[in-house]
Amino acid sequence: MDHSNEPTIEQLKQWDKKHVWHSFTQMAEYEPFVISKGHGATLYDLQGNAFLDGVSSLWCNLHGHNHPRLNAALKKQSERVSHVTSLGMANDTTIKLAHRLPKIAPKGLEHTFFSSDGSSAVEVALKIAFQYWQQKENPKPQKRKYLALTDAYHGDTLGSVSVGGVARFHEMFHPLLFEVLRLPTPDNYRLPEGVTREEACSFYTNQLEEVLEKHHHELAAFVIEPKMQCAAGMLKHPEGYFKEVRRLTQKYNVLLIADEVAVGNGRSGTYFASEQEGVHPDILCTGKGLTGGYLPLAITMTTTEIWNAFLGEYHESKTLFHGHTYSGNPLGAALALESLNLFEDENLLSHVREKAKLFTKLLSELNEYEEVGDIRQLGLIAGVEFVQDRQAKTPFPWDKKVGIQICNGALEKGVWLRPLGNVLVILPPLSITEQELQTIFQGVHYGISQTFGNKPKLQPT
Repeated sequence: MDHSNEPTIEQLKQWDKKHVWHSFTQMAEYEPFVISKGHGATLYDLQGNAFLDGVSSLWCNLHGHNHPRLNAALKKQSERVSHVTSLGMANDTTIKLAHRLPKIAPKGLEHTFFSSDGSSAVEVALKIAFQYWQQKENPKPQKRKYLALTDAYHGDTLGSVSVGGVARFHEMFHPLLFEVLRLPTPDNYRLPEGVTREEACSFYTNQLEEVLEKHHHELAAFVIEPKMQCAAGMLKHPEGYFKEVRRLTQKYNVLLIADEVAVGNGRSGTYFASEQEGVHPDILCTGKGLTGGYLPLAITMTTTEIWNAFLGEYHESKTLFHGHTYSGNPLGAALALESLNLFEDENLLSHVREKAKLFTKLLSELNEYEEVGDIRQLGLIAGVEFVQDRQAKTPFPWDKKVGIQICNGALEKGVWLRPLGNVLVILPPLSITEQELQTIFQGVHYGISQTFGNKPKLQPT
């Protein structure tokens, strides 16, 4: 059979719209936008038009597209073996990765379960926490509930949706979910009446202690994104809050699950955001950028104390009853190892911290627009929230599509961004150059001016 005939650009777009069901996309309104190649921080569509990747291909691309060292690592591993099951078998590449991870992870995380994506990594963490309390020495079988934040997002599998709290994403599935205890999001922007930013940390940690004091006997774990809740709208927590979360969960004997799927892998300026407040969680999850954005690979790391609760004789059935066909895939592991090599060889974390200074400056210039209500930043992660009234912090109606309009304007200038409602997300690859970062913000300025009718900027105060 002749397979040499390539479809036309129009055929590909038609097939895309007809056959491909895109994530979080209203297919009745979708207009095909098809990428054919990438290099560095730039993506190219079928016609050869160039677009700066301002969201790292959904927050996972770290070192740029088509990186020669990652390409070589993938090729080298594929010439040896592309997949080996982790069910009763291992491969040397994944073993090397599992040995290396504890050297960069928060202290005490010695054991790694491999999955394919962040949702699955959180799902594994929830199961580990539950099973741990059931079969540890001196078990506490009543500890089977979870604590999470109101606006949490932890993925799209049913367990991770259950601990999630963004109603717009998951309200439809409420009848399928298990019960979770909720805390108000420690939002540093829309604070409760009478609470200042200086008082916010103690206010929110007092709320946490009240819940833990009352419910610790039935709580298996508190699952939380350290420092910043990303898919919730880049909501940044008060400084010191995560450190207090660790102190209080230890005090009340509740496991701490750190979801670092979005904030991990160097984006915050440290490899894991937990490091910034000296926190050692009981369980840590990450995915997305672990392979530099090349292949799906995620991890759930835990302590020896938790690991030991799963050891026993076959007839005791203490095994972790969870598995993935591609768990510990050697191609993904080879990419993750080479990504870690790049961090070391290029002193990448230091460069991220330096670039974050320019990022801060460029973000601050957006404050001149009267529609900018708040700017939230963690390293090379940022969310810019647009509001109808800056003083009252009144959000634009969801169906006004303010974020989408701004991104459409930026696209006209060759900058690809994707919003979260009224929040513009800017999350470039860690390899972004200063010139490329400035170009992204030129697109942002254009998108804002187009969306709000070229309104004059506020005068600097």
